[in-house]
Amino acid sequence: MIHSITRRATLLAAVAITTLPLLPRMAMAGPTVGEPAPDFLLPDQDGAMHRLQDYRGKLVVLEWTNHECPYVRKHYGSGNMQSLQALAADKGVVWLSVASSPEGEQGHVTGPEAKELTEARGARPEAVLLDPLSQAARAYQATTTPEMFVIGRDGTLLYMGGIDSIRSTRPADIERALPYLRNALLAAVEGRPVEPSVTRPYGCAVKYAPAA
Repeated sequence: MIHSITRRATLLAAVAITTLPLLPRMAMAGPTVGEPAPDFLLPDQDGAMHRLQDYRGKLVVLEWTNHECPYVRKHYGSGNMQSLQALAADKGVVWLSVASSPEGEQGHVTGPEAKELTEARGARPEAVLLDPLSQAARAYQATTTPEMFVIGRDGTLLYMGGIDSIRSTRPADIERALPYLRNALLAAVEGRPVEPSVTRPYGCAVKYAPAA
């Protein structure tokens, strides 16, 4: 009897030791295409709060951005990002730009600065969401700027990855690249499968605030 109890305790301890290392990875699980996109609650450039769930019934594009990043400048300086934002608006798609750089890091913006940038660049997002504590960035495991996500009307993640296929800062490469985000957006609008649904993003590393 004592041997049986001891053996059972040993097995339970082994299971606990084996399982514990998995917990942090489970907690850090990022978004998955075909699964519900992580919800968030963030203020915009005017202080109004935006929750992803509030956009149920609409397609949503999330754009991680850093106005000082040369890869972001490539797409804004050429007008490519504005063109995609205009396309989204014309198709009834909500475009939300997310600025996750914390204070003191490259790309950090205040509400007034975000408004000024939007006007100066002729950008057309529905809103610029301020994420200086990196809460949304962690939920989506955003790695680069730009990095793009397309979310379906039912809240399902349909696309995640790069804006296009050529990893460079040269505006001339935009026309030669496969327009991943544009194709994903149009497929979502038309109710077609998004292919590819996952691509590798490129750009500047997202700056994260220290974990609480």
